[in-house]
Amino acid sequence: MDSWIIILMLGVSVFLGALALFGIMWAIKTGQFDDKEKFLNQVQFDGEEELNDAAEQERKKAAMKKKNYRPE
Repeated sequence: MDSWIIILMLGVSVFLGALALFGIMWAIKTGQFDDKEKFLNQVQFDGEEELNDAAEQERKKAAMKKKNYRPE
């Protein structure tokens, strides 16, 4: 392999790495990784009673779906 091919491959790799680093830094700075909805959902079901209520609601939804399901 010629040395110019290795230099070209190294240059392209460094450029792509710098581009990826720039993209990640931009995403962090603009708040792309901030998940506020996750924190709001965790606070919503704080205690054991609330979790049991949420589980019961999910069971009721599943039962209603099963009850209303009509195979054709």
